[in-house]
Amino acid sequence: MADIGQDKWKKAQEAVALLRQGVAQVIVGQQQIVEEMLVALLCRGHCLIVGVPGLAKTLLVSTLGQLLGLAFHRIQFTPDLMPMDIIGSEILQEDASGSRRKFEFTAGPIFANLILADEINRTPPKTQAALLEAMQEKQVTVAGRTMPLAEPFIVYATQNPIEHEGTYPLPEAQLDRFFFNLLIDYPTLDEERQIVRQTTGRQRPAVSKALDAAQVLELQDAVLDVPVPDHVLEYILKLVTASRPSREPADPFVRQYVEWGAGPRASQTLTLAAKALALLRGQPAASVEEVRHVAKPVLRHRVIPNYNATGEGISVERIVDHLLETV
Repeated sequence: MADIGQDKWKKAQEAVALLRQGVAQVIVGQQQIVEEMLVALLCRGHCLIVGVPGLAKTLLVSTLGQLLGLAFHRIQFTPDLMPMDIIGSEILQEDASGSRRKFEFTAGPIFANLILADEINRTPPKTQAALLEAMQEKQVTVAGRTMPLAEPFIVYATQNPIEHEGTYPLPEAQLDRFFFNLLIDYPTLDEERQIVRQTTGRQRPAVSKALDAAQVLELQDAVLDVPVPDHVLEYILKLVTASRPSREPADPFVRQYVEWGAGPRASQTLTLAAKALALLRGQPAASVEEVRHVAKPVLRHRVIPNYNATGEGISVERIVDHLLETV
């Protein structure tokens, strides 16, 4: 705690406790997904969430927005969606007297703190690129005018794994821009029973604001001060390097089933995510345990299986499991 300071650490832990308490009042189960979404939020990282419809992806993001006092917008991506539909455009307007006309910018839904980009793979690459540019640069440019987006700015994009017809899969280079790739699964039987009882009656759980935008920015700043011991950094570097089949000495399993390994952005993401998870868990420093916990959401969209893996049914999850077992 020497790096972060006692007062700052205590303040951060109080904010985290309020946040966890607020989420638990509304969201049933999905503790791991919630924790990983919070890690991405604290690291200023965007998430790609893969899951079938009806698993409360929208509720998760909107609840976070209410708890944090942040503006939340949901954008439903469709094949006919254009970049101006999410960024905004200049519209010709008349003044009150009707004697003068001028172009005025009308902001699109991208101007919020939390964005749910629903089914991002259903819209053409041109619109995907417009969103990804805003994610990377934290600004948009319309008619030669650049406008910054409000901080914090986080995009949670979803993909439906069921349907593939009429979709536009994100290229690997654009997938790499996402901090995490999260897989959201069905709830357990007990969790689903609680969900049904909680959502089919007259009373619904109320969401009260736990933090505000300034406190979120303070938490994001506190993450940077969490120390990473040398042995933890070495583990991160070895884990990422082990995923590259072209590097010596590459594991025979990796050589056989991996086309491309993770790049340096994976090492950066693992380090930041381990720091944020340590802060969420009240740990004084990042550890190997935190690195292993976030390895799958960091690596599952950065390690590319080859044709051998596809033919033999070797998934990227299996490859990452192998890396965690052998490194």
